[in-house]
Amino acid sequence: MAKKKVFQKKGKSKTAQQQMLPVAPMKKKHENNPMRAISIRKLCLNICVGESGDRLTRAAKVLEQLTGQQPVFSKARYTVRSFGIRKNEKIAVHCTVRGAKAEEILEKGLKVKEYELRKENFSDAGNFGFGIQEHIDLGIKYDPGIGIYGLDFFVVLGRAGYNVRDRRRKKNVLGVRHRVTREESMKWFQQKYDGIILPGKAK
Repeated sequence: MAKKKVFQKKGKSKTAQQQMLPVAPMKKKHENNPMRAISIRKLCLNICVGESGDRLTRAAKVLEQLTGQQPVFSKARYTVRSFGIRKNEKIAVHCTVRGAKAEEILEKGLKVKEYELRKENFSDAGNFGFGIQEHIDLGIKYDPGIGIYGLDFFVVLGRAGYNVRDRRRKKNVLGVRHRVTREESMKWFQQKYDGIILPGKAK
């Protein structure tokens, strides 16, 4: 039986050549991708009075003073006799703010909270919310004819390309990897506002 000849290439082996090459430093994937940058899509402000009438009208004036926009009234979906609420009765008022105005109002709200939020304030969808007890802490002058109202803040975060999910025509599914997670929103809050995440409340 004829023996096969084994030919060996001259020079250094492949493993030796790989060892001589300089190793580039590892970079995190998508670190400098502008499409991955997180921003505020909208800020929703809500005041729930629980009844219609003069109190609700005064609450609407508070939001109008704060945002400079015309607020929208919310109606009750169910009848709750114990609270005296009827279905389709106006019980709350809310307003949606975007752009630089949203960042300005959010900055005032976080200043009242001393830039401290709990882990429970952040949702799995990457959004977060909190509340304040007195609207005059935001810099609004006290008016005896209006009184003092509490206020709820709801912040919706997103990335470039989120409109494919919300637009009217040719909607598309938003990729799972492109969605903002709870951990990413918490990290964004800590970096942008130098915020503090407090431990959760004991159950």
